[in-house]
Amino acid sequence: MSDINIRKDGVAGRITLNRPDALNALTWDMCLAIETAIDKWADDPNIELLIINGAGEKAFCAGGDIQEMYATGKMGDYSYGTRFWRDEYRMNAKLFRFPKPVVTMMHGYTMGGGVGVGCHGSHRIVCENSVVAMPEVSIGLVPDVGGSLILARAPGRLGEYLGLTADHMDAADAIYAGFSDYFIPQTDWANLVETLSKTGDWTAIDRAAQPLPPARLAGWQTDIDAVFGGQSLADIWRAMPETLPDVLAQAKKLISQNSPLSVCATVELIHKVRMVDTIEAALMYEFRFTSRAMEHGDFIEGIRAAIIDRDKAPKWRHSSWRDVTGADVLSMKYPAKPPLNLTGISI
Repeated sequence: MSDINIRKDGVAGRITLNRPDALNALTWDMCLAIETAIDKWADDPNIELLIINGAGEKAFCAGGDIQEMYATGKMGDYSYGTRFWRDEYRMNAKLFRFPKPVVTMMHGYTMGGGVGVGCHGSHRIVCENSVVAMPEVSIGLVPDVGGSLILARAPGRLGEYLGLTADHMDAADAIYAGFSDYFIPQTDWANLVETLSKTGDWTAIDRAAQPLPPARLAGWQTDIDAVFGGQSLADIWRAMPETLPDVLAQAKKLISQNSPLSVCATVELIHKVRMVDTIEAALMYEFRFTSRAMEHGDFIEGIRAAIIDRDKAPKWRHSSWRDVTGADVLSMKYPAKPPLNLTGISI
């Protein structure tokens, strides 16, 4: 059974992530297959739109397949991870710039690498069991796959909150924060796909969409904006009131569990991407960090604690974010060699 099912269905180019036992985690080969397909379909006059979904009941895509990254990185070989990210990010940029409607159907878990496939489309659909998150800081990375751009564009300072805490979003939160566009019950998806494949009429999505109650994040917006606007994590921490509302108490707890180096770098990353506001710049700034994360960051230890040993007790390089210096963060931000090159732009 192939890990990915790519085919034409009427006027639609169809991509189904097909590793349900692994929560449809992206392999390197899957990234390359997606890129090959969208390169071909971009100029195919018989393809009017793209539909991406995931097999199984639990996940659209819970992230990248990082087992091989861990195995090679543990042996001191960092080239596999660097190649994976380089090729994945190129695919992410092409999805973002795809010249036809891209419909993504994100049931269950959509996290990390799944955001890079599902949340750069033009018509992003969630349902009643959707769970969306950028959990990179919990494993020693920064929000990547272009996710830093979505965070930078989120209302107010929700981007900093979500990027630093790795908090999970339900369907309403995902729409409010800019990770999705439509709520459609999953029982309606099969008929919608059939309509799209036969007609190419993307306005069928608007007709199928249903309203949701107000997002949890909307109710937290004022408290989050009052604190998460600082230029550094130290500024954010100092802005915390003496008596913490529940959302900020939970935020402090979550941030304290994540990689100190990653959370400090994430604040600067989101601010920088917000100023530039392009997918290419977001991916290239992300790549500066991720390409160094195995050798000089907390990525190997983060994967060990979360995925390999599952002890949930990582031993980070810094005992606290307070021990992270400006030089530590700067050392993770130098231009990559060779740089990530997207549409002729290198940073």
